[in-house]
Amino acid sequence: MATVPKTMRAAVYYRNDDVRVEEMPTPRAGAGELLIETRLSGVCGSDVMEWYRLQSAPRVLGHEVVGVVAEAGAADFRRGDRVFITHHVPCNACALCLRGRHTACETLKRTNFDPGGFAEFIRAPALNAERGTFRLPDEISDEAGVFIEPLGCVLRGWRGLRMTPGLSVLVVGSGASGLLYVQAAAALGAGPVFAADVHPYRLEAAGRFGARALPPCGDVAGALREANGGRLADRVILCAGAPAALETALACVAPCGVLLLFAPAPPEHRPPVDVNRIWREQIAITTTYGAAPLDLREAMALLGSKRVRPEEMITHRLPLADAQEGFRIVAEAGESLKVVLRP
Repeated sequence: MATVPKTMRAAVYYRNDDVRVEEMPTPRAGAGELLIETRLSGVCGSDVMEWYRLQSAPRVLGHEVVGVVAEAGAADFRRGDRVFITHHVPCNACALCLRGRHTACETLKRTNFDPGGFAEFIRAPALNAERGTFRLPDEISDEAGVFIEPLGCVLRGWRGLRMTPGLSVLVVGSGASGLLYVQAAAALGAGPVFAADVHPYRLEAAGRFGARALPPCGDVAGALREANGGRLADRVILCAGAPAALETALACVAPCGVLLLFAPAPPEHRPPVDVNRIWREQIAITTTYGAAPLDLREAMALLGSKRVRPEEMITHRLPLADAQEGFRIVAEAGESLKVVLRP
């Protein structure tokens, strides 16, 4: 590995159509910390939620990272280790963590790495080095490793669905997260798995990964009943932030079913909700946010088993210099599934 340079390049986010590759000082690892040379960094759908990201712009985004240790201030690692690093880690000691609600922990919300995943080098603070950095085994490629964080988020949400054998599943939104849910459902033994999306390209991808694609337009609930023996879905997972997607998801939950809100809607959206139907049909609505270290380890085990195939979801591999193009592709949500940057 070459000597760490004094300066590095990073893609700085100002807004979705203004991502600039700028030069900045390379961070250094202190006691208990790591400096990681970035190999791959995935562009997440949350990176292009402009209503959310503008609050903290300008900044370096990126949190789906695989890299190599360049400086090891943490005793458990050495220079040259290939690792995955997560940006948010819990304290493991507060009342929320002790109840298993690690992703609501205030420490998790405050932790991050320096400056972000869309940079040539990342400094992992001591807490991230201790609890949020994992050596990658040989059976997990760099491209599969990029999916550890999003798959961890998916598996955390999956546990909240209280699945039992034979329950039907509908995934609303067949982007990267939706396709991971489709694959997880197949790998973990769910009943029939259906997918809904407005884009035929993504529906075709959902079909490749094991879902029964519902028509992109018209009466989705009616099409679901026709394909599912006259029934709606026992478990519905909302993976799209569009207001219409939430209305579709609500319409497709069977009595005594569960709706999981995985993707947030814009803050101005105030959805009409038939509370009486939810009460009468005993429908549960639950949410999920982020991933804790246990979720990430489970994701690594699932990736290592090859029961999910996330590398096949990568449609665009771009150099850091083309970060603006990567953001454009993800924001447009057209014929793409996953974009990764190679700093």
